[in-house]
Amino acid sequence: MKTLIAEDDFTSRTVLEAVLKKNGDEVVVTVNGAEAWQAMRHHDAPKLAIIDWMMPEMDGLEVVRLLRTLENDQPPYIIMLTSKGETADIIAGLDAGANDYLTKPFDLGELRARVNIGHRMVAMQEKLTGKVRELSQSLEEIKTLRGILPICSFCKNIRNDHGYWEQVESYVSGNSHAQFSHGICPECMKKHYSEFCDHNDGTDAARCISGEKSLT
Repeated sequence: MKTLIAEDDFTSRTVLEAVLKKNGDEVVVTVNGAEAWQAMRHHDAPKLAIIDWMMPEMDGLEVVRLLRTLENDQPPYIIMLTSKGETADIIAGLDAGANDYLTKPFDLGELRARVNIGHRMVAMQEKLTGKVRELSQSLEEIKTLRGILPICSFCKNIRNDHGYWEQVESYVSGNSHAQFSHGICPECMKKHYSEFCDHNDGTDAARCISGEKSLT
């Protein structure tokens, strides 16, 4: 996974990069807030970011706030890295939009654990986004019939939105994805094909005419 490091301290930056690369991440390294902001605005920006709070040009808190203003269906998972261990500072970082935090000096095992949590969350988000995209595409393809349909009491034609009358089959086919398979109901079978209805109620003959069974 492509992961951003935004850290101005050389030692911390080197350790972070080594741990992430060993973890299999593709690492993008920045040394101040302005560089981090630019790197995260690209169309192929990292999905996970470890951002230090105290940096020159733009602090990490401001970077996080700016990132959360971007319209993105897959926002990055952000871990705030800070020496500010007070509860109020942690709350401020999370309120700004960080997903997690790690205090300095950080434990390497804890760093790997939190990064792996980020990996899982990003994977879940990508899966969810894919499902939402599939659902949106499906909804765009679905046509539905709603409201009151003016229908003739005699011929059963329907008046369309343009004021013209058309057959039910034509109207429904043009306003939905339904397809018609014509048959004959038992009552109509008795009325129009009485010769087939001498020994039953017309159901078998109706099925025959509609193609559901063969006449014997």
